[in-house]
Amino acid sequence: MTVRARSTAFVGRDAEIAVLRDALKRARTDEPAMVLVGGEAGVGKTRLIEEFARHGGDARFVVGQCLELGEEGLPYAPFCAILRDLIRAEGVAVLDGHEPEFARLLPELGPVAPDANRGVLFDQVAALLSRLATGRPLVVVLEDLHWADRSTRDLVEFLVRAARTARVLLICTYRTDELHRGHPLRGFVAELDRARGVERLDVGRFDRDGTAEILASIFGGEPTQRSIDKVHQRAQGNPFFVEELAASGDPAACADIPESLRDLLLARVDRLPESAQPVLRIAAAGGSRIGHDLLTTVAALPEAELDAALRAAVTAQLLVADPDGGYEFRHALVREAVHDDLLPGEHARLHARYAAAIEADPTLVGAGRAPAEVAHHWYAAHDHPRALVTSHAAGVAAGERYAHAEQARLLERVLELWEQVPDAADRLGVDHLTLLEETMVATYTAGDFKRALSLNRAALSAIDRSDQPLRAARLLTRRGKLLSALGKSDGSPSLREAVALAEAAPDDAARAMLLADIAYQISRVDRDEGARIASVARASAESLGHEAAVVHATLTLGRVCARHVAAQEGLTELRLAEARAKSAGDLEGLVHARVNISDALFEIGDYAGSAEAAALGTKDAGKAGVDRSSGAFLRSNHAEALVALGRWDEADAICAESARFDPPGHLGLHWLQLRAGLRLARGDASAPELIGRALAFLARPYVSAQHRMPLLTLKIEAALSAGDPAAAAEAASAALTAGAEPTTETDWTAPPGASDLVANPRYAWPLLAAAARASAAADDATLRSMIQSVVPGIECLYPADRAYAAQIAASLSGRAAQPPGPVRASGSAGPAEADRLVAAASESAAAGRSASGRIPVQGGVSAAEARERWVVAVEAWRADGQRYALARALVGLAEAAAAAGDRAAAGDALEEAGAIAADLDARPLRDEVARLARRVGLRGAVGAGPDVLTAREREVLRLVAVGHSNSRIGAELYLSPKTVSVHVSRIIAKLEVTNRIEAAAVAHRLGLLGPEMIAGGQTTASGH
Repeated sequence: MTVRARSTAFVGRDAEIAVLRDALKRARTDEPAMVLVGGEAGVGKTRLIEEFARHGGDARFVVGQCLELGEEGLPYAPFCAILRDLIRAEGVAVLDGHEPEFARLLPELGPVAPDANRGVLFDQVAALLSRLATGRPLVVVLEDLHWADRSTRDLVEFLVRAARTARVLLICTYRTDELHRGHPLRGFVAELDRARGVERLDVGRFDRDGTAEILASIFGGEPTQRSIDKVHQRAQGNPFFVEELAASGDPAACADIPESLRDLLLARVDRLPESAQPVLRIAAAGGSRIGHDLLTTVAALPEAELDAALRAAVTAQLLVADPDGGYEFRHALVREAVHDDLLPGEHARLHARYAAAIEADPTLVGAGRAPAEVAHHWYAAHDHPRALVTSHAAGVAAGERYAHAEQARLLERVLELWEQVPDAADRLGVDHLTLLEETMVATYTAGDFKRALSLNRAALSAIDRSDQPLRAARLLTRRGKLLSALGKSDGSPSLREAVALAEAAPDDAARAMLLADIAYQISRVDRDEGARIASVARASAESLGHEAAVVHATLTLGRVCARHVAAQEGLTELRLAEARAKSAGDLEGLVHARVNISDALFEIGDYAGSAEAAALGTKDAGKAGVDRSSGAFLRSNHAEALVALGRWDEADAICAESARFDPPGHLGLHWLQLRAGLRLARGDASAPELIGRALAFLARPYVSAQHRMPLLTLKIEAALSAGDPAAAAEAASAALTAGAEPTTETDWTAPPGASDLVANPRYAWPLLAAAARASAAADDATLRSMIQSVVPGIECLYPADRAYAAQIAASLSGRAAQPPGPVRASGSAGPAEADRLVAAASESAAAGRSASGRIPVQGGVSAAEARERWVVAVEAWRADGQRYALARALVGLAEAAAAAGDRAAAGDALEEAGAIAADLDARPLRDEVARLARRVGLRGAVGAGPDVLTAREREVLRLVAVGHSNSRIGAELYLSPKTVSVHVSRIIAKLEVTNRIEAAAVAHRLGLLGPEMIAGGQTTASGH
């Protein structure tokens, strides 16, 4: 990637910009207005003001900079700079003949007026600002007020308290980290804060998302989650530090602080008294936070001397005293720079003293932190034998707390030290193979699948499979899982070898647990074999009376036998397994159970129950430290249920949370596919990029059917959304003909690849529904034949299945070739109505083929029959409860009703569909509703009220109604004119008007013009 030195994007700060905008509006109405903008160095105060100025509309900005010269420095420095800029731009005429008075500020203007005093000077400055603000508002920006001299502060106070210059906004920035206890600005700011019209604005650090946006701008693309985490952890959201770290190269590989930033950080340390600097170095070796007692023990200094040094560091804003009686570095990078500046011997001695102190008294650090702290300090002290032993002990302790990422890191360190300590095995009491297995399990559980696969490979090469068959089978099972999750293969060869080894081993609880694990994984590629192994595992576990093994075997059977037993019976088994796991304190089993339960509830149409189970499971996953593995399933299950319920904002937030956890391999696919589909349905600008990332998974050597089919559905939907029915039909045909070898172009039979569809009805029905839409849009007879050949083999058990079947029947109304057999059912099969609908979808239309060879839209099915099919589809979706699918079916019903001449029914359907689309903010669907209403002459049937518009569109409409141009609207709302133009076009389309004047009339009619709209004295204008 090409690296730019600085971010070009303005990130966040919407709330801060709003405060400045409000202040400018007050200034426009002659109200006194001043904003004190505070924040630490590098947090973005200047960038905030620059962005505000860029979209400041007609306001004039003048800027002056205070200089770091102290109290005895240049008086009035920022006002001198402003005067010079004004004279350079407009000449001395701007002073209105008062050069002698201003000569006190600028000697080059000539002799000073003999009677000039400070009061006269202050009055002249106020008068000058007033003249500049006559035609348009004036914004006076004074940067770095913490360096201001006394005279500058007095002039500022005069302008605020006495002059109260009309239509002038005064903005002063200052560094909060420079305001030590005796700093003169502290009292000055406190006094000003009490004056009328003065507002304080604190600019804080960015959160992780803000850091990610800055990095994306610098690197020209989305950075990895690891890069974001690493930079955010070090820079702690300070934009300047983020940019400095990123500018040195790949942030994920950036180990050292750039020299320029290091010098800047250490310059403040160098200003400390000599007696305080050694104490700061000792504190830096202890970490970003350190308790007072620990620091006292390690420093071994007289109490008065230590207190004096700490007070100096706190006063200099390098350390912050925390409420718990300890100290924290104000910024992590300061600690890092000081620590890196330690001499090698000093570094080793300090860390050894910390290790010894904590070993002697573990209460010097937080509860449970002693093992990891001791291990860290012995490792940093380069005492390899002690580091080996303490790192392993700390790793074990971390695993007991479910801190698997920390456990993996510590055990990796033990592997690193193994060769450097000759008697490592004796010291630890474990052999190298056991250590490899422990580390592999920790890295797998923590979600580092690539590293786990490497460790698994090393362990398999070191084991004798004939001597330790069960141990080898466990490693082979893990290998199969990893290969599948990383998309390298389905892992079946390793799994089948594991089965053979495990079944030949003696029967015990470990074997039963392993067989259940193998069954769960192998069922993805061979459901029957998975069911057989799961039955063996459950029988073994029950005979042994091993509760955890029974739970895992039951859960595996529940997954493998889904749709082969009655839904309620399967859920009862899963609930029993959940209860057993909870009773036994089996957290891993409980997480496993709630993954399966949320999945099962979704399939039967209990979306609220699914969301609830997934939310509970997500909390359990956090407790178990499996956020990046099992937690990934639960979060995506939760988001999927919320999408079905129409709670799209919540679903999107959960997808964002999943992105932050960065699940490995295919575990990161489900949330990405869900979010891509959600953004596509909302017409979001980010949809193409998300869709591209999701569809890239299809290029991997292996993608399981339950992942592949939703991706193929997304591909079809994306093409339809892009208005390319031919591409959608091509994608659908490719999805349905995978592995097929038709004898001729038209003689098509159900392909071998259709077995995936038959085996996975939950994912097959949405794919077939999307294919049916593509077939209708492209009028593709061959694709219709494909769909009809596959549909009879797909089970139709649950409400969503029946709704999809009805939707397919309606989509293919009158466009089919030969009627297929009835929908296959087993167990609690769907109602006969679903069978009838799908069969009806296949009624021959051959007699209706036109001279051009295309099948007419209605073919052999009457308009009334087509409408009836859409009525059934709508009612099926209403019964299921998925709101977006219901809205789409309502649009289909409206079109069919209009074709049948029932304009009233069409209007009712469009009104309901439009309301749902507006509630979901599904903009493309909402636009489709409006277009269809216009096309069939139902203008006004669909309510075009303010609820149809987004919040931003309502803001734009209000300003359109006031008469503003696009440029003026952009200035008011901090948007580019091009973006405003897009909003205006959407408003015109949604309100079903033809121009801005009609849109303004609608705004008046709907009461969208409130008194708060005409701010700053603005009134309805002619559009300029």
